[in-house]
Amino acid sequence: MYQAPRRRRSPWPIVLFGIFGVVILLAVGVNLTTPQAPRVEIPDGVPPPRGTEVPPIDFSGPGRTAGLLREWAEPQADALDIPVVALEAYGHAAAVLASTQPECGLAWTSLAGIGSVESGHGQHGGASLAPDGKATPEIRGVPLDGGPGLAEIRDTDGGELDGDPLLDRAMGPMQFIPETWKAWGVDANGDGVADPDNIDDAALSAGRYLCDRGGDLNGAEGWTRALLAYNLSGKYMRLVRDRAAAYGVGVRP
Repeated sequence: MYQAPRRRRSPWPIVLFGIFGVVILLAVGVNLTTPQAPRVEIPDGVPPPRGTEVPPIDFSGPGRTAGLLREWAEPQADALDIPVVALEAYGHAAAVLASTQPECGLAWTSLAGIGSVESGHGQHGGASLAPDGKATPEIRGVPLDGGPGLAEIRDTDGGELDGDPLLDRAMGPMQFIPETWKAWGVDANGDGVADPDNIDDAALSAGRYLCDRGGDLNGAEGWTRALLAYNLSGKYMRLVRDRAAAYGVGVRP
């Protein structure tokens, strides 16, 4: 009776399987022996964390005194994904208010949360921040014509600030409308002009407005009142809170 010869089985599948198994074991071993960086928990609650402490600076000097915070801003700018110039502006505004309105308690993280939501820290639409804090090209919101989700605000400045002679538009990195800017806008970069397109000026002006509207921002009630005055939207307030909270623990949102 004819018996077909038995085919020799190739050793390669066994060898490959063995190598694959070794790779898996090595990977598991590395994973077990190499400690993973703990996930940073972003806390809930209001107000959000205050973030790294802003060092004292002499903001009464000439020129752009926000630049005195370069050594504070640079080491954390990349981790937070905030331009150095913007981070200096937020810290500078918080430092000025801590000295001039200590009862307010506004932290730079809250300003950063607003700046992130409003304009991506002065980078909306391809804009960028110059060393003096100026955002170019100018950042302008849509005409406030009363459409879905919009208030209707007829022109209040003859188009002088926002470039629109018919309807008002929000302006600059912190998105002020002309009427509010006229009441709260200040020069913070030492050039003698209160400019809504300059993030130094806009951040300090926003801080002054928040402190006036909220009073004591160290507590949930005052902080919430201030943010709702800035934008009467619970969704907006929560978004700012979430981003500010991330900055407060040293991570990007």
